[in-house]
Amino acid sequence: MERRRISSGTEWESHVGYSRAIRAGSQIHVSGTTATDEDGDVVGEGDPYEQTKQALANVEDALVEADASLEDVVRTRMFVTDIDDWEAIGEAHGEYFGEIRPATSMLEVSRLIRPELLVEVEAVAIVEG
Repeated sequence: MERRRISSGTEWESHVGYSRAIRAGSQIHVSGTTATDEDGDVVGEGDPYEQTKQALANVEDALVEADASLEDVVRTRMFVTDIDDWEAIGEAHGEYFGEIRPATSMLEVSRLIRPELLVEVEAVAIVEG
């Protein structure tokens, strides 16, 4: 089975030992993805809706690099620092996934890697061949 790494280009991938995503055969697993831009700056500080949109845009970029799309996503997991933000986070998720409707979970966590981050999203996609 072919195994291909997708990189976000950050220094942390080699330091921590992970990849933005892995394509193994027909499966693509996207690592926990936050609301950062190309320079590593947080987008939408203090705004869970904007952070979710940015995290999902970053997930989508990784999928495209792995020759997939949002339509191929079968599972997402959302880690949030305040479950009371579920509606704003869910709204952004719904805008990205509409009728795709992957299986999903939203879990409250005590904190993420940086204090200004409110949301982290993982995704699993399956593609043909």
